[in-house]
Amino acid sequence: MDTPDSHLFPTRPYDLVKEFVVALLAVSVVTVVLAAVFSSPDERAITMRDWASAAPADVVATATAELAGTTTSATYGAPYNHAAPGQSVLGLPLQRWGGVGLPTSSQDLVLQPLGSVTGDPALASALATWRSAPAGQRTAWATAYADALAKAPAGDPARAAAGDYGPVPVLAQGLLTMAASGGLEGALTSSGTFYGGDQTRSLLLLSDGAYLEDRAVAQHLGGDQWGMMNETGDYPGQPWMWLYTFWYQVKPFSTSDNADAQVWALMMALTVGLALVPFVPGLRSVPRWVPVHRLIWRDYYRAHPRT
Repeated sequence: MDTPDSHLFPTRPYDLVKEFVVALLAVSVVTVVLAAVFSSPDERAITMRDWASAAPADVVATATAELAGTTTSATYGAPYNHAAPGQSVLGLPLQRWGGVGLPTSSQDLVLQPLGSVTGDPALASALATWRSAPAGQRTAWATAYADALAKAPAGDPARAAAGDYGPVPVLAQGLLTMAASGGLEGALTSSGTFYGGDQTRSLLLLSDGAYLEDRAVAQHLGGDQWGMMNETGDYPGQPWMWLYTFWYQVKPFSTSDNADAQVWALMMALTVGLALVPFVPGLRSVPRWVPVHRLIWRDYYRAHPRT
């Protein structure tokens, strides 16, 4: 195939600076207009204080479940704790390779923050009682109180049936008081680091409750609502994420305990396959079979029909 001579194409003079300025202004105006019409609302981040104010019963129930070891984070396993090996692909323990950062949810999400509270003798006594009790007794206390909260009207701790709950009601109420004061946020995010910007523990505690999920579903951000590609409210989201979140909607991924790892592996395989398209016989010939380039450069190919 002969290479076309660039000097054979028609040319015309133009002002490059003028064209750049006009294009910049036009794009800026279009960007501002589209942002004003389609931009998503600037939703304020949910804090522990917001949670305590909007759903105090949920905070108490979540604290109790953390102590009982029945929350999602407490039973998830790697990379958060040692409760389970974590997700794997083809026998490769991908999540366990990252290490475990929060060995015990009850300690990291409830007891450690409460241990930083001063000037509360009742809470200090409850912590001492909890720590001195055998593991089986702790679980029995927390499980019994969790069952009582589940049966109480609207989950109200004040209306829970009387029972042998040990120090659990005081501990759960203490976490609620700490959250309402705004102190829980700092206690969870400090994590012993200088800058204190690790949000892992606060997000885990929030996600173990029902409040965060309820807010997410109301904003169409749930997992079964294609939430990964959605934006808050009825606003355009991230359409380029459709393929990633698509797999979570179909079996076997939608019912698999290893869905995150499996979807990640599948997307990596598809990405590698896309990168190797130029080297795959047959696929690399598609442009010749579907000559879209001839449609785009139709003027040239009309003038040079043999190329």
